[in-house]
Amino acid sequence: MTSADALAQAPAPALLPLKGLRGAIARNMSAGWLAPRVAMAAEVDMTRCLEQVARHAVSGDAARPTVTAWVLRAVAQALRQHPAMNALMREGGIERVPSIHLGLAVAIPEGLSVPVIRDAEGKSVMALAGEVRALATGAKAGSLPPRAYQGGTFTVTNLGMTGIDWFTPILNPPQVGIIGVSRVAQRPVVRDGQLAVAPMTTLTLVFDHRAVDGYPAAQFLASVRERLESAEGQ
Repeated sequence: MTSADALAQAPAPALLPLKGLRGAIARNMSAGWLAPRVAMAAEVDMTRCLEQVARHAVSGDAARPTVTAWVLRAVAQALRQHPAMNALMREGGIERVPSIHLGLAVAIPEGLSVPVIRDAEGKSVMALAGEVRALATGAKAGSLPPRAYQGGTFTVTNLGMTGIDWFTPILNPPQVGIIGVSRVAQRPVVRDGQLAVAPMTTLTLVFDHRAVDGYPAAQFLASVRERLESAEGQ
């Protein structure tokens, strides 16, 4: 058989149509990519958060206070301190939302879904951990109602379980900000002038520069880092 014959008998490449959920994801990502976005990152020492995770007793079916839950808690509290980040781009203006509704990116077989944790600013780490588990389970099973995906004001996406060191997520319009969480890994750090090893992660903030300038965005990211490093509030 000649190479031409082999090529002729090869199966045609499959074409995945951009419709349904995949099409919605494509349209949303295109809209997010068109925004004048800026990315900045911060390394975070997760020592105290991991101590809290290991220390916390879990009984029965209770959800474990995971790294994701701690990040959500820190982000919600930082958004309360920096309300300019908890906003939506509207036609002709910026809408600052008084309540904090955190979207959580969840990988599902069909692509990506972003269910919403409502009024996250008033919830403990344990309450957030329970909602994360319930929403992730429901999203993967396709059992969440449409309302569960509506009304988000800021998004958190965690790819740490894949082992990556950093990434730049795409905005989830009309939201003006999103944080990406990388893996927690042992890395060299300097403490009090001495070399040490600590469990570190990288948080990457992407924001819409039309709504927020670089300095207040950096203050927000620093606030998230400080809250995680102190394991503030449970």
